[in-house]
Amino acid sequence: LHLQVEGVIEDLLFQEEHTMRARMANGVCLTCTRRAGNYFEATVQLRSTGRRLSEDEFTALRATLDKVLDELADDPMFFITSEGPVTGGYDIVLGSKGLARTWGRHLVTEYGGQVAESNTTVGRKDGIDVTRLTLLYRKPGYDIGDVIRWRERFWRPSTWTKEGAIMSRIDRQERTGASWRDLESANVVTQMKEHLVVDLITQDDSVGEFLDPNTWQMTSVRLPWDHDRNRPLRITKVDGEWLALHHLGCDEDGGDTNE
Repeated sequence: LHLQVEGVIEDLLFQEEHTMRARMANGVCLTCTRRAGNYFEATVQLRSTGRRLSEDEFTALRATLDKVLDELADDPMFFITSEGPVTGGYDIVLGSKGLARTWGRHLVTEYGGQVAESNTTVGRKDGIDVTRLTLLYRKPGYDIGDVIRWRERFWRPSTWTKEGAIMSRIDRQERTGASWRDLESANVVTQMKEHLVVDLITQDDSVGEFLDPNTWQMTSVRLPWDHDRNRPLRITKVDGEWLALHHLGCDEDGGDTNE
């Protein structure tokens, strides 16, 4: 290694040249070593309750991990070791327990559901147990705005809470909180993507008529308790009959439009 040093001291130019030996050794950083060795600290298991999730739904859940990674500060341990579909769900193996827990909290906030954690001891290092985390996330089989049958009535989840959901009854003005345990018996009747938004052709105080998109015939439907004449009507088909739905905040973005 050759060094050239040059400087000016009291208007005098000084120049020197030196030769020295430099020792070089090949090495790999700790993070790269761990990635290459399939190192992991946590496994996140994506599952559902009530019904099997579609591939698109699993894709949407998986995409939230990329969002979380973008928002978090850079950490060399925030990497994905492996991932892929398994029977009944989708598993992601991560290099950090902190990343797994942060993602779990994000999933609960965004989609509701429950998170359960378990730790397995895999060895000891410097007298301390080395553990691996398994984080199980169970997404509800329903989303905000879906129609579900619960307590022998039709309801729509309006918002998620930490312990469950706020349920809004369809046939009358009633809201109640329900825990995940309470909702274990709930069944999905129709999803938001199956709803239709229609313009009424005629209407009175209790009944409206619209053009059925399946038969192209005038069809009557009972109006919801909060019906607004200046707003299109959201409907869905339940047991072969059209059911009009009351308005929720999520209705601004969801549902097909039939004009």
